[in-house]
Amino acid sequence: MTEQTIADQHPQTGTAPATEQPKPRQPRQFVRFTFYKLDLQWLRQPAEVREQGRQQLKKIIEDYGQEKLIRSYGLYGLRTDCDLMFWQATYDIEDLRSLSSQIRRSTIGPYLQETRSFLSMTKRSVYVGKAARGVVHDPRLVINPYDKPYLFVYPFVKTRPWYALPLEERKRMMNEHIRAGLKYPNVTINTTYSFGIDDQEFVVAFESDNVADFLDLVQELRETEASSYTLRDTPMFTCVAQSLDDILDAIGA
Repeated sequence: MTEQTIADQHPQTGTAPATEQPKPRQPRQFVRFTFYKLDLQWLRQPAEVREQGRQQLKKIIEDYGQEKLIRSYGLYGLRTDCDLMFWQATYDIEDLRSLSSQIRRSTIGPYLQETRSFLSMTKRSVYVGKAARGVVHDPRLVINPYDKPYLFVYPFVKTRPWYALPLEERKRMMNEHIRAGLKYPNVTINTTYSFGIDDQEFVVAFESDNVADFLDLVQELRETEASSYTLRDTPMFTCVAQSLDDILDAIGA
């Protein structure tokens, strides 16, 4: 580069302007909802084998929860395809793989089938204002459960025409959607994103103190304009917050 070119870039000092350093990005979390079904053949195993498997599983989950987020939920008696679910959040995708591997290699592992799982990530919403998106710490990027008694989980896919709409038009419809949700302050939402990393586009997890409130909310949301752009939002899982010990007791493990 010639001196004349440098001077042209910054005529007062004759030096190139300093490059502004990009602001560090807040890290995002990987999120996994994993649903398990206990093979009834496990109940035929000797009592000492079952106790060993139970204690191994409890320790695996307890050790994981020392540094990473994990919550357990019971679904027995509510669905036939799963008995329990683990909700995980971590900054390292290998943590998800490691936990799955440890469970599989435990004594009870061959009898715990992963019947469903949804992988997603936290992400800033495009439907909030610039000021909210510009904050240093965005709570949407961190899973922070309220630990309410019920968690309602389902994968979610929008139609392609939805994405062809102008952003302002989508915001208008989403504002209606949000207003409906505000009528139910007892229900809180955790929205995570799966574009390109799993079969769905979103995974939504609603926490609530009351099942009826969530039922009424979903029925009301069906009447919003944005709902007409839903391609798929099943299967839906009603999960009851419960300690792993209590879940294992209840299913006879």
